[in-house]
Amino acid sequence: MTVSEISSAVLIAVGLFFFIAGTIGLLRLPDLFARLHALTKADNLGLGFVAAGVALYSASWVIALKLLLIWMLVMLSSAVASHLIAQAALRRGTKPWQKTP
Repeated sequence: MTVSEISSAVLIAVGLFFFIAGTIGLLRLPDLFARLHALTKADNLGLGFVAAGVALYSASWVIALKLLLIWMLVMLSSAVASHLIAQAALRRGTKPWQKTP
C-alpha cells in the first residue's frame, strides 16, 4: 500500500467516526435542537473527511473539485434545513431542553 492509500483510508475512517458520533448524538441527546446540532456538525465534518479521503484516493483534480463542490453544497443545504426545522419547532411552541435544578 502506498502512503496516499493509507492516508485515504485514515481520512475515511475518521469521517466514519464522525458519522457514528452524529448518529449517537441523534439517539442520545434530549431535544430537537441538540439533535439538530449534533447531526449538522458531525455529519458535515464526517462528509468532509470522507470526501477528502476519496479525493486523495482518486488522484484526479476533476473528481476532487466535484467532491469539494458536493461537500460545500451539503454544508449549505444542511445548515439551511436545520435552521428551518428549528425555526418551525420554535413557532410550534417547542421549548429547548433545560436541566431542572
